Amino acid sequence: MTEGVDFDVASAEEIAGQRDEVVAAVTDHAGTVARELALLQGGDYGQETFKTNAGKWTLKYEAGTVQYLRFKGKAGGETYVVSSQQPPDPDELATAMRDYDAFVRAYNDFVRSKEGVLDDVEIDFPAVESTDTVVSERDRVVGRIREVADVMAGELHRYDGVDYGTFTARVNGKRWELKREESRASYLRVGGQGGTYLVSQYEPPSAPDVRELADDFRDFVAEFNEYVDELEADLGHVTL
Repeated sequence: MTEGVDFDVASAEEIAGQRDEVVAAVTDHAGTVARELALLQGGDYGQETFKTNAGKWTLKYEAGTVQYLRFKGKAGGETYVVSSQQPPDPDELATAMRDYDAFVRAYNDFVRSKEGVLDDVEIDFPAVESTDTVVSERDRVVGRIREVADVMAGELHRYDGVDYGTFTARVNGKRWELKREESRASYLRVGGQGGTYLVSQYEPPSAPDVRELADDFRDFVAEFNEYVDELEADLGHVTL
């Protein structure tokens, strides 16, 4: 082991401090750009790239704060001037900062290019027709369908003697299912799983669906009545 060796180790503290000071200033200034971009683009998240003679700058933001500011020079390589990871190399930072003013000018030009873009947009929109009449008619028809479905559920409850049950039939190639709880219809669904609910405990069906299926509901009731007639015929043969 060599004794008495005395090498001077250069301190990087001053250079690192200068670098951190520059990065802090850029972060603060670019934060203003990020907030303005968020306002312009109408969202808390996004990114934009700005071209300069020396390369490209990409600013990514989240909730109006800078996520990163990246400079990619035409000569190659890229520098994260602002980053949530490690700070940039001082030499690379110095190269990027020589083009920072050009980045700001590119951003300003970008904003100015949007000025007046909405000046000739017409906001005198046509009147919006009310759906009151259509909705009222839909509710009237659906209400009547529910009334009939409840009657059917009541008859099934009387016959089956249990609190829950279903009645299904095929009408014009579609599966109709009436599910009941005691004497009340829980739902009337057309088309199987993922089909249209003419009666449900949630939102009503659309008016076009009601218009399409209302006539078929008559056939569904006819199928139910035929089912009941068959039951009566079967019971007619019972002797005691």
